Amino acid sequence: MGRKLKRICQNGHTFFKSSDCPTCPTCEKLKEPASGFLSNLSNPARNALLFHGIDTVEKLSKYSEKVILKIHGIGKASLPAFKSALEESGLAFRSNDKNNNSNY
Repeated sequence: MGRKLKRICQNGHTFFKSSDCPTCPTCEKLKEPASGFLSNLSNPARNALLFHGIDTVEKLSKYSEKVILKIHGIGKASLPAFKSALEESGLAFRSNDKNNNSNY
């Protein structure tokens, strides 16, 4: 890892990064939802789902577990939170990949 450089985001937050990543940790924290199934996920998992338009458990249930795991930023550690949220809503992952967008 390289030396951490002091940065200031467009909102005026000061942070240090050793990479070229411009993401401000304070701004990311402020974007976190206060409730709902997305609030129980890590930032990478939440951002990955949102990038693919999956912002509700109903939309999540349209995909198989296998397809969700193919999305960059989603790992097996997220599965318990997904399954719990689906079960609370009386839903489950799709059982097969038919008619499922598997181009991730």
